[in-house]
Amino acid sequence: MLRVLAVDDEEPALGELLYLLRADPRVRTAEGAGDATAALRRIGRALEAGPDGDEAVDVVFLDIHMPGLTGLELARLLAGFARPPHIVFVTAHEGFALQAFDLKAVDYVLKPVRRERLAEAVRRVHALVHATAAPAVLTAAAVPEQIPVELGGVTRFVPVDEIAYVEAHGDYARLHTDQGSHLVRIPISTLEERWADRGFVRIHRSHLVALARIDELRLDGGATSVRLGDTDLAVSRRHARHLRDLLMRRAGG
Repeated sequence: MLRVLAVDDEEPALGELLYLLRADPRVRTAEGAGDATAALRRIGRALEAGPDGDEAVDVVFLDIHMPGLTGLELARLLAGFARPPHIVFVTAHEGFALQAFDLKAVDYVLKPVRRERLAEAVRRVHALVHATAAPAVLTAAAVPEQIPVELGGVTRFVPVDEIAYVEAHGDYARLHTDQGSHLVRIPISTLEERWADRGFVRIHRSHLVALARIDELRLDGGATSVRLGDTDLAVSRRHARHLRDLLMRRAGG
């Protein structure tokens, strides 16, 4: 069960959040802090006690706009620790989802907090804590990762494993999944670097693909292309040999 710290400078919002968290059967304890400085002191005690200590904290549900140290600043400080708690942002502001992504937040919940939406965030943290507690050593590719996308004013976190390929749109990128596509304000070069160890490879200046989703590699004269489901994508000459080598190694050939 999860040991939770909730941080919000607005007392009614903090009380409601704690009430909902304590009602979730996956939560063992839920403490509150009225500002980021108090939360940092509490997390410091947790880190000193270690993950099995009585003071341990598994996840911080964190507001963003607070006087003094903001939630984003606190998350950046925690990112420098060897074993920081997981972070879920709980905020009334939609515009910080990409910064939350950069800070590897598990989820981004918008206020007013709905019980079912908070339960989904708890579920994600619970699954991640259990995965990292498993005896097997996890590679980076085995740890769940999600990317925030905006859908009609709602921020949804799309699992990276659901993305078949990425299409460049200037400073934006379009993520293509089996359920549809999503435009995000992240350059394709940033995603190429971040997802290299998750099996994504650049095949063209306009496309980044998941190796596992490639069904066919086609050679037609001097042109190379790949098929992902019903989609055909051109492979540039610059990337063709590297892609063939990767696919052969992946196939054990």
